[in-house]
Amino acid sequence: MKRKLFLLTAFTLLFSYKAEAHFMLLKPSTDIVEGNRATNIEIEARFTHPMEGGPNMPFKPVKSGVFINGVKKPIKWEKHYIQAEKGSSKKVPYYTAEVKLKRPGVYQFYLVPDYYFEPAEEKFIRQITKVEVEAFGMEEGWDRPIGLKAEIVPITRPFGLWEGNTFVGRVFFNGKPAPNARVEVEYLNTKGVKVPADPFITQVIKTDKNGYFYYTIPWAGWWGFSAIGYGGKRKYKDGKVYPVELDAVMWVKAYPKPEGVR
Repeated sequence: MKRKLFLLTAFTLLFSYKAEAHFMLLKPSTDIVEGNRATNIEIEARFTHPMEGGPNMPFKPVKSGVFINGVKKPIKWEKHYIQAEKGSSKKVPYYTAEVKLKRPGVYQFYLVPDYYFEPAEEKFIRQITKVEVEAFGMEEGWDRPIGLKAEIVPITRPFGLWEGNTFVGRVFFNGKPAPNARVEVEYLNTKGVKVPADPFITQVIKTDKNGYFYYTIPWAGWWGFSAIGYGGKRKYKDGKVYPVELDAVMWVKAYPKPEGVR
C-alpha cells in the first residue's frame, strides 16, 4: 500500500509540474519617438512570466547600455520592489531608467542580468535581452548586431509593426547563427487575456538551418522572443555543478490595425 501511495504521489508531482517560460522584460515607454526635440523615455526591466502576469523573480543588471549610431552609452538604473506573486508578502527587485534621446537614430537597448538558479529545472538561466527604439525619423542600423554573446538580430524592422505582421529574426550564439534553436514567444499580458489551455501560454517555434525564425503576431501589444541556448556549467551554493541556459531575448511592439481595416 505504501509503495502504491509513493508511486501515485511521484506520478502526481511529475505530471502536475508545468514548465514555465522565464522572460527578461526590457520595455521602453514607447518604441517610436517623433518630433525634433530631445525627449525622455523610461525603460523598465523585470524578470517574470509575461503571459501569466507572474511570478516575478529576483535579478540584477550586470551589464547594460544603449547603442546609438555605433556609440555605446551606459544606463543608470533605479531599483524598486514588486510583489513576487499576487497576494504574496515576498518582494523582489525590478529596475527603471530614464534615458534622454537627443539625436536621430535607432537606440538599441540591452541588458545582461546575473545568473538566476531555477531549482525546479536544476539549472541556471541568463537572458541577454534587447529592444530597439526609433527616434526622430532616422531608421538606419536597426538590423545591425551589437556583439552580444546571445543575440536576436531582427530581419523585420522591429518598430512600426501592425498586428498581423510576421516578425523575422536571426539567432546568434557567440557570433554564430544558431540552427534548430527553440524560440519561445510570449505576450506581455496587461489585458487579462485568458488562454484555453497551457500550450497557448508560450508559443514555440524553431530556427531553420541558418538560424532564422518567423512568427506572425496575432494581436497588438508587446511580444517577447526568447531563443534558448547553452552557456556551459556553473557551480551553485550547494557545491554542485549545473548547466547554464543562455538565452537571446528581444521585445517588439505591435500596434492595433486602424479602424475600418480587417
